[in-house]
Amino acid sequence: MERAKAKAVIEAVLFTMGETVEVSKLAELIEEDLRTTKGILKEMAEQYEQEERGIMLTWFETAVQLCTKADMYDYLIKIAKSPRKMNLTDTMLETLSIIAYKQPVTRVEIEKVRGVSCDHAINKLLEYDLITELGRLDAPGRPLLFGTTEQFLRCFGVKSLDELPELNPVQLEEFKAQAEAEIQLQLDI
Repeated sequence: MERAKAKAVIEAVLFTMGETVEVSKLAELIEEDLRTTKGILKEMAEQYEQEERGIMLTWFETAVQLCTKADMYDYLIKIAKSPRKMNLTDTMLETLSIIAYKQPVTRVEIEKVRGVSCDHAINKLLEYDLITELGRLDAPGRPLLFGTTEQFLRCFGVKSLDELPELNPVQLEEFKAQAEAEIQLQLDI
């Protein structure tokens, strides 16, 4: 397939899908190898940038997505309804942090770290598509395993989990001490 046609096919697929598409799938579609396909995608990304277009290619580990550039938001908001805002409580953020750093993780493991039930937080995070069920643990009761989604990466502005900040060991010990103090306070009540 000629390069211009390959770009047109990729652009049409990404526009129509509206979500990430694995680069390997795009390579199959245009009948090229992975390296050539990545080169085509890089050219497309550069073209979108140089031509000052309203769209851009965003990479998420092994997948790409056609997205609106951030500086277009003010224009979009004038014509579209205000996007649904996620209201993430401290409890939800704590739960999400545990999932992000320990995934795949079960509800029991999350509750063990937090010291309290996290049913509501998990349900809301699933609703917001920030986490997903990854399967079941091969253990008695076969508990669900949770992990983060591409939407999580998008919302927090990271391209992969490797970009998450490393936990400071001293801070981690402080968090553990705070959690133990909260548990003890609840037991005393």
